[in-house]
Amino acid sequence: MSLDENIFQQPSNKLLAALPASEYQRLVPHLKLVSLEVHQILFKAGEPITQVYFPEKSMISIVTTMEDGSTAEVGIVSSEGMVGIPVILGNRITTTTSFVQISGTAMQMNADVLRAEFNRGEALQNLLLCYVQAIYSELAQAAACNRLHTLDERLARWLLTVSDRMESEDFLLTQEFIAQMLGVRRSGVTVAASTLSQAGMISYKRGHISILNREDLEATSCECYRVIQNEFARLLGKMPNNRAKKFF
Repeated sequence: MSLDENIFQQPSNKLLAALPASEYQRLVPHLKLVSLEVHQILFKAGEPITQVYFPEKSMISIVTTMEDGSTAEVGIVSSEGMVGIPVILGNRITTTTSFVQISGTAMQMNADVLRAEFNRGEALQNLLLCYVQAIYSELAQAAACNRLHTLDERLARWLLTVSDRMESEDFLLTQEFIAQMLGVRRSGVTVAASTLSQAGMISYKRGHISILNREDLEATSCECYRVIQNEFARLLGKMPNNRAKKFF
């Protein structure tokens, strides 16, 4: 078996890996392994979605942009999910923009093909609907979190989420970028990051972040981190298929 064949036989994306072998093999001819670069836009708000993505070693930010140009992140997608949810909900137009936050690879599929496979009503449909419910729960929890919790708590939650999605304790993210994703001023992120760093939870140098003490970082984070994590595990962590990988 060649390296390329092995990539398709053992998908790193957990949604694809959770599918029954017969359904996954039906998708394989329509999947294309692509490299995604930092800041690459997958689709913009108001434009039709023609391709969907199942990230592997990459992370995608879903952001909302205001009239004055300011942005706020409303979702993160990595190997646990799919970018292009509106396609399966009956409309290809979305009010959000999706772009690459951390470079890597993804499986790309034509939107029409995914829609047709979804409409078969088999395991893929059930899996993607569970994923949509998990995302809905995440958005609802994040809305409350942004209103009720401190920036220190929110930053800790966000860093833990990025770590989980990337399956790594180290990643490259600037304070300016984090500020845009959290919808706050850079000065606020600087203070919050300094607090976490002085407490020995993280180290931050020139855009390189390392989680040093995960237990303390989880204790600092608000309850929203655990609520969202548990909901993903409840909805997606027990798929009836021995090919499935653990989500969280």
